[in-house]
Formats: sequence, C-alpha cells, structure tokens
Amino acid sequence: MVLGALALLSAAAIAVFYANGWLLYYGDAEAHLNIARRMVDSRTPGYDQVGTVWLPLPHWLMLPFVRLPFGKVDALWLNGMAGAIPAGLAFLVAGTFLYLAAHRIFDCTYAAVAATALFALNPNVLYLQSIPMTESLFWACLLGLLYFTVRFRDTQGWGAVIGAGIAACAATLTRYEGWFLLPFAAVYLTIAARRNRMRVALLFTFLAALGPLFWLGHNWWLTMDPLAFYRGPYSAGAIQGNTAYPGKNDWRQAFFYYRTAAQLCAGPCLPWIALAGAVAALFRRAFWPLVLLALPGVFYVWSMHSSGTPIFLPTLPPFSYYNSRYGLAVLPLLALAGAGLVSVAPRPLRGALALLAILAVVIPWMARPQPGNWVTWEESRVNSVARREWTRQTADYLRPRYVRGSGILTGFGDLTAVYRTLGIPLKDTFTPDNGLAFVAAVSRPELFLHEPWVITMGGAAAQTAVNRAARLGIVYSLEKSIVVKDAPVIEIYRRTGGPFTAETLRR
Repeated sequence: MVLGALALLSAAAIAVFYANGWLLYYGDAEAHLNIARRMVDSRTPGYDQVGTVWLPLPHWLMLPFVRLPFGKVDALWLNGMAGAIPAGLAFLVAGTFLYLAAHRIFDCTYAAVAATALFALNPNVLYLQSIPMTESLFWACLLGLLYFTVRFRDTQGWGAVIGAGIAACAATLTRYEGWFLLPFAAVYLTIAARRNRMRVALLFTFLAALGPLFWLGHNWWLTMDPLAFYRGPYSAGAIQGNTAYPGKNDWRQAFFYYRTAAQLCAGPCLPWIALAGAVAALFRRAFWPLVLLALPGVFYVWSMHSSGTPIFLPTLPPFSYYNSRYGLAVLPLLALAGAGLVSVAPRPLRGALALLAILAVVIPWMARPQPGNWVTWEESRVNSVARREWTRQTADYLRPRYVRGSGILTGFGDLTAVYRTLGIPLKDTFTPDNGLAFVAAVSRPELFLHEPWVITMGGAAAQTAVNRAARLGIVYSLEKSIVVKDAPVIEIYRRTGGPFTAETLRR
C-alpha cells in the first residue's frame, strides 16, 4: 500500500511539472540529462563521455531512456522525461526503505507511515524527484543503508551486510557525501555484530569501497590524475576559486546558513516536530538512525566551511539562490525524528497523533500552494530566466537555417539545451568533449576545422578557433549576437569564405 501510494504521488508530481515545462529549469538537470545522452549520441560516444566530476550512477540509470530502441527514439530526451523516470523510481525506493526502516526501528506502523509521509509530501522533495537531479537517487541509497544496518542489528544476517554494502557503494557513485558515510557505517556494523566482527567489517568495507576505488581509477584512466574530480579544472573548487562567501572558514556562519536552508526546505512546522521527536527517538534508543541521517548535513556544513561549497538563500545575504536544495539532505532525519514522537504515544493515540503531525506539516504548504514558495523550485526558476531566454532566441534563429547533419563547432555545457530543443543530434555538434579531434580543430583550423556553423559564448574555445581561422583566411561571418541581461553573449557564426575542403563542401 505504501509503495502504491508513493507511485501515485510520484506520477502525479511528474505529470504536473512536465505539463508546466519545469523539468529542466535547473541547469544541472539539463546537464545531467545531456551527459547521459552524449554517451550514446556524440561524435565520440562511449564510456568516457560520463566525464570526471559528476559521479556516474545517475547518468548510467538514464541511459535506457535517453535513446529508446523503438518508436520515437529521442522523445524522452527531448522532453526531459528520460531523467524524470529514474528520479521518480528512486523516490519510490527511498520512501519504501524509509517506511521499512522506521517500522523496524520503532516497531510501530503509524510511526512508519508518519515518517514516510513527512518525507514524501514535501513539495521540494516532489520537485527534485521529478527532474534529472541526483538527490532522489541519493535518498534511495541513504535510506537503503539505514534499513540494512538496522536489519543487521536485529538479524545478524549476512544478507543485511551485503545489502548495506551495495547501498553504500551506490551512494558513493551518486553523490560525494556518500563517501563520508562509509567509515561511520563500517564502525556501526562492527559494533553491532555479535559474532564474526572482523568478517562483517571486511565484507561491508570491500563492497562499499568498490565505488570510490572505481572512481579514482576512472579519473586516473581519463586524466592521469585520480583526484581530477577534486582538483581538476572542472571541479567545484576550481569553479569557486578563492571567492569569499558566507560560511567560508567560519563554522558558526556555515552552520547558520545550512540550518536556514534546511528550515526553508522542510517548512515551518517539521523542524519543531522533529526536535521533540528526536528526544523521543533517543528514548527509544534510536541512536544510530539519527546519527546516520544527520551525516549528510554535517558533510555540507563541513563543505561550506572548507571545500568551496556556498549556499545562498533569499532570506540571508547576498539574498539570492544557490544550492538551496542541499538543505533537503537532512529531511529524512527530520521525518524519522518526527515519527519518533508518534512511537512514544499511548497505542490508542498513535494513529491520531500521526495524522496530526502529517497535517501540521502539510497544511502550511497547502495554504500557500504557489510553487514560488518552494525554495528549490524558485531557485531553479530565478537562476534559469536568462538561460531559458537565450536558449529560445538561439533556437528560433537556427530553426529555419540549420540543415541537420551540417555540423556545429560549439561548447557542451548550457549550449546543449539549444540542440536538444531543436532535436539536433549531439553527433552534429563538435565540442571539447570530443577530445583530441576538437583540440586539433582549434589549434589547426586550416586542416581540421570543417564545420559550417560555430555557436559559442565569448571567450570559449570555439571563439578561439574562429579567431585563429580568420588569421589564416578562413572566414566565419558573425550572423547573430544574442544579448540577454545577466547572461553571456551568444555568438552565431557561419562559414562564408576561405579555403573549403571537400568535407566542407559536402556539408
């Protein structure tokens, strides 16, 4: 029944967000979707197109949907559903594991239902489980790890150890806070084991560590630097640089900003219910579940302080939106703690108390149902206004002019939304992700640059290729400059002169 209710809720949410065209408001959602697509649709398709910064599991799970083997093979990529489907399925797994874990922890059906509802009925959760983001999958992994660890506490079974190891490994291939969980889970399982402690620890560690070891090897294979994801040119640290932000090297401010993000994501009532429920949960000796579910929040506070990961909120300076969704990392903690309050009530009152807690949390959202009141949705809208506008203008210009198969020298990032919007296969685009061939085209355009179109942001590698080609007598005329407030200038060039190769003439 719980799984069925979650499925209906997930499907309804995806339908609403799809109908309103909101699936790809987040720039990261567009990027995740297109990373999966370029693994099967690129001039150089294949395994290495997954990249070296974002962990691979979410993109692998989109692969069956970004190009279907039947019917309209590109339909789910074009409309974004190829990323929404895996996220929605992960939401079902997360909610089911939360119900099972809460039922085992509190031995109370009403408490388990309350925990699941407090988590699943949050509109910020429903938005992120409807779009190609990684949070939904991480919740599934985290709550799977919670379930299997508490199951092991009760059963001492090897199946629970294997399940915990697989869930932890999946978490490490989804988000980096999954790496942070491993030593704590290993210590807990070792302490909880009543026999064969060393074997339990070794089996869990072996399974869980496969994820980080694979990713270190993957980065070494592609870049010769196993830590390229952390210190490479596309890493979060390289992007943020030395720019100051609230919470950097300030533990108190980092905690304050993260706590505020969590409050905005959770709503006005849940934190207070969870605070009282945490006391009740500790009374029920639910120490490990609270510790495990608090760890992602600890990771983000640490990241704000030491790792160049800012969170900007509309209620705090600089009064903007950035990474507000990180506050949702502690929502499973708040939901489980709230269920603890139900579990200590007298049995005849538990059902009524569970319903009261759910209504207290949901009614404020229902009283203000506009999506602008959901901090994650509003962040995606505000930060995408300029990007959506220049994407539209660029697509409108190209639609009557570009001949499919001609070829475009461009960048991968945000510009890829233009080609998805137009239904242009990514194999038509020539980007830095195509490796040495792209480097050759930029360095020696007289030999290797054949594309009749160049679409670039100012200062990008494609712009460098145009400038270098001009010095060699290869003329790319600027056909259109698209200028949108608070956005980079988009420049569209078309090849109009200079030595044309046979390949250029064919195109």
